[in-house]
Amino acid sequence: MRLTVRFFASLRERAGRESLVLENVPAGSDVAAAKSLLEARHPELGPLQAVRGVLGTSYVPDATRLSEGDELALLPPVSGGSGRVRDEDQALARGVFELSSVPLDPGAAQRRVEHNSCGAAVVFTGNARDRNRERQVVRLEYEAFPAMAESEMAHVFEDCRSRIAGGDPRHALRMLVLHRTGTVAVGEPAVVVAVASPHRDAAFQAARFLIDELKARVPLWKREVYADGHRWIGERP
Repeated sequence: MRLTVRFFASLRERAGRESLVLENVPAGSDVAAAKSLLEARHPELGPLQAVRGVLGTSYVPDATRLSEGDELALLPPVSGGSGRVRDEDQALARGVFELSSVPLDPGAAQRRVEHNSCGAAVVFTGNARDRNRERQVVRLEYEAFPAMAESEMAHVFEDCRSRIAGGDPRHALRMLVLHRTGTVAVGEPAVVVAVASPHRDAAFQAARFLIDELKARVPLWKREVYADGHRWIGERP
């Protein structure tokens, strides 16, 4: 059986390429078996136990069976629909997620979610700081798997609406999450979460939920660059 394997972030760096074709995979192999085969044939990749598999735009368990010609994406642990839509009111009620290669504007994000029906607007901004792990940070570099990031963030928005709003119009949410890709200078925003709601409790809860779940679930990777090297955040030492 033949598989195409795609790599991202630190895995791509270790592999020295974005993808490879894995030949002679035993028929009936699952994701775990494919990872073991990769470890044996390509030791430069290192241990893959903590690496998650993706087929299409969905995470899959290690026990998922693979078929001839499948494209398996391997995503290292994360650190944490682009563009404006025509009917933004409806879109914001569902949740809008955008990746951006240019600097983010938290004020503009707040203005997008504000509405006459909402008495509260909460904005969280995550900025690139100059020190981490006792090292001086020169800059950050972010990488994304865009199709998968959009798909997974849609699930996060859905979970947020169910958990915080629960169909109660008093807790209706307007949600916008912006995330940088590419190089982010120290002091610049790397992520902006803006939420508006009729009442402040729902807005605060939703903003906290969105940033926490984005960091845990959405395939975005952060590389900290130092004067003497770099490190992918989320990777095990």
